[in-house]
Amino acid sequence: FKKALAAGRVVATDSADTIADGLAVRVANADALERMGKGLERVVAVSDAEIRAAIRALFSDTHNVAEGAAAAALAAVLRERTALSGKRVGFVLTGGNIDRALYREILAEEDPT
Repeated sequence: FKKALAAGRVVATDSADTIADGLAVRVANADALERMGKGLERVVAVSDAEIRAAIRALFSDTHNVAEGAAAAALAAVLRERTALSGKRVGFVLTGGNIDRALYREILAEEDPT
């Protein structure tokens, strides 16, 4: 969607390979794109590594299980933490549909310091 929003029209991509498979689309939906374009200020793109770190943070800090798409919002907040400092920030956490082996792998990773 980020590329489509920037172009102002539906744009196809070669792949949508990401840990956030619930957000992955190769072609943006035209109706959704039109609605988003009316009130959306900007999109924060995050990497799979940032999403994985957000999954770990959600579990270690709140004991919530989140799939990649659900953790993407926190990953964006963490990326923007300096700009958001001192502000009240909220995000919706939905979706715990994550494969057990993948979840175990992510939780075992060390966060970069």
